[in-house]
Amino acid sequence: MKILLAVDGSESSVRAAAKLAASLGWFRETPEIEVLTVHLPVPMFGRMGALVTKEMIDGHYAEESEAALEPVRKVLDGAGVEYAALRAVGPVAETIAEHAGTRASDLIYMGTRGMTALSNAVMGSVASKVVQLATVPVVLVR
Repeated sequence: MKILLAVDGSESSVRAAAKLAASLGWFRETPEIEVLTVHLPVPMFGRMGALVTKEMIDGHYAEESEAALEPVRKVLDGAGVEYAALRAVGPVAETIAEHAGTRASDLIYMGTRGMTALSNAVMGSVASKVVQLATVPVVLVR
C-alpha cells in the first residue's frame, strides 16, 4: 500500500498528517508514505530571465517546500513514521492527482481548509478538484 500525503504547511495539512499517523495501525502492513508539496510555477514575464536565474527559482521552490514540510515533519517524525518527502511544481490539484497516478499511490490523504459551501462553490478548492481528478480514493481531513 502506498499513501500520498499532500501538504502545504497549513494547519489543515498538519491535521491530515496527524490523522494519517494515528491511522497507520488500521493497515495490515505498514504503508509506504510519500509526502508531497506542490507549488504553482513562478510566472516569467518579458526579460525577467535576465534577472532571475533558474537556480534562483529552484532555490525559491526548495525554501517554500521546506517551509511547508516543517510542521508536517514534526508530526510524522514525532510519531516515528517513515516517509519520503517530495516536491513538485505545477497546477496544485492536477499535479497531486497526476503524481498519485504516476507513482502508483493507492490512497491520497490531504487536509481541507474548512471552506464554507458557498465559498467552495464560488472559488472551488484544491481538495474538491483532487477528488474529481484522482483515480484513487481520497481521504479529506478537516
